[in-house]
Amino acid sequence: MRDMLDWLDHRTGYRALLKGALYERIPGGARWRYIWGSTLVFAMVVQLITGLVLWSAYSANAQGAWESVWFIQNQMAGGWLLRGIHHYMAQVTIVLLVLHLMQVLIDGAYRAPREVNFWFGLILLLLVLGLSLTGYLLPWDQKGYWATKVATSIASITPVIGPGLQQLLVGGPEYGHHTLTRFFVLHAGVLPAAVALLIVGHIYLFRRHGVTVPKSKKKRPDGYFWPEQVLKDGVASLVVMATVLGLVLWSGGAHLGAPADPTEPYAAARPEWYFLFLFQWLKYFPAGWEFLAAQVIPGLVLALVAAMPIIGGWKYGHRFNLGVGAALLAGVVMLTWVARVEDGADPAFVQAKAEAEAMAERASELASAPSGIPVGGGLAMMRTDPLTQGPKIFAANCSQCHRFEGHDGLGGEPSDAPSAADLAGFGSRAWLQGLLDPERVATDEYFGATEHVRGRMVRFVQRGVAAFEPDVREDLEKVIMAVSAEAGLPGQAEMDAAQEADIAQGRLLMSSEEINCTRCHTFREMTDGDAGPALTGWGSREWMLGMLHDPTDRSFYGNRNDRMPSFGADEILSDAEMGLVVDWLRGDWTSQHTPEP
Repeated sequence: MRDMLDWLDHRTGYRALLKGALYERIPGGARWRYIWGSTLVFAMVVQLITGLVLWSAYSANAQGAWESVWFIQNQMAGGWLLRGIHHYMAQVTIVLLVLHLMQVLIDGAYRAPREVNFWFGLILLLLVLGLSLTGYLLPWDQKGYWATKVATSIASITPVIGPGLQQLLVGGPEYGHHTLTRFFVLHAGVLPAAVALLIVGHIYLFRRHGVTVPKSKKKRPDGYFWPEQVLKDGVASLVVMATVLGLVLWSGGAHLGAPADPTEPYAAARPEWYFLFLFQWLKYFPAGWEFLAAQVIPGLVLALVAAMPIIGGWKYGHRFNLGVGAALLAGVVMLTWVARVEDGADPAFVQAKAEAEAMAERASELASAPSGIPVGGGLAMMRTDPLTQGPKIFAANCSQCHRFEGHDGLGGEPSDAPSAADLAGFGSRAWLQGLLDPERVATDEYFGATEHVRGRMVRFVQRGVAAFEPDVREDLEKVIMAVSAEAGLPGQAEMDAAQEADIAQGRLLMSSEEINCTRCHTFREMTDGDAGPALTGWGSREWMLGMLHDPTDRSFYGNRNDRMPSFGADEILSDAEMGLVVDWLRGDWTSQHTPEP
């Protein structure tokens, strides 16, 4: 073995290289305050390794990016842990860089002959922030998409070259596939290469000029990088790794929102915490002052920090630099804290964040279904989901007259008073029981605000049903079961199956002398009454689609229709849109359900 090592040393000279690297003299001996540079290198190496593994499963295109990240997060063995480490180590790296910069500032390690090394470190901080910004978009979810759109719009306010610069970043007039691929190239290629070169240069200059030791510490005996400082650096790196793993386990890994949808504004869009101070800073400037707030002032501050090695050579320059550094750090912390407090006290933001989280959970639920993500991708999956799209279509087209549990389907309160029935639970036994309740039938919950309040149905309920004897009421409950069973609602399928005998009896009782629903309504083959909507298939998907398509049809309200639009016949809504609303109202939105056209 020794002969082989001697041969290798003769060919490569590795022993001299190791000796030079490990047995570097440290004036004043090893110290814990010197760990920041080594922990940064450790963090960068972890990012490189985890990034390469993530790259092996990532698809850098607008249709497949979200799907590949979801696969990493939910199906790839250990993928959630790997992605979590990559995500949180990136954030810890920024903290370590700031701490390292502050340590350099406090020790005065930026002064001659170490000016260039200080500037290298400053550029390294900017590159790491660039890595974080470009990586934010790669999952191609709502949060990353809209936050990146806001961030890149800052480039457009640059005089003269702004629009062209933004188009260069975006890859065209619209945010899409080219935007993602350009950010991926920056994140996985250009910026890491620049970071690697800067780290090599930074370490070279550090070794060239040595450690800066505070004057009060110079009396301590010198030490060596190996083993004293290596041990401290190793322990510090383990603490960093343990902290990152703790964050991953505590949070469950990196967050993944719903697939990016350019047509759906995202009110919960915020940058990550390390850019939140800039987001808050821009709030204090009126419209038209964005260039000053976002570029001029930050640029001047950066120039001041870059000038610290020169300022530090003046009589009170070091104290000035320390004051500037402390003020900047305090300002960033204060702005970040204010932004958090304001967001937490903003009901609109809190609601938007809750809705975004619900959409993210729904997207994961749909992707986990047996049918999986469709060929059209995650966005197509969300756009054909009744639970997410149904309420939006209802709010835009139906809430002017109807309500859903008293609101517009999205939790809002329409400006117009309701003029038709509340459709929450439509088709269920509970909904029919309310309709046949003498105290409720003429309220806004059902027919109170419609022309039908003066019709036969309301008179029948308020006069006839109100006078029913107990035994007839029991028969009416069976009739309700029979009519509701026509809907075939998923939510009461087990109940309908268990009470099939009562349902069959209810079908016969519909023509009884006391109840006699078939006097006005058609039900299967027993009657051809057409004074009211047909009860054959009442509340089923086909029945509801027919009602939406044309309520003036003879099978529904005919010429007694009260203001309800013919959404299909008049081409107000497409068949797919009507299907989404119907499936949502019926509860046909489980992860196993595949919406029909």
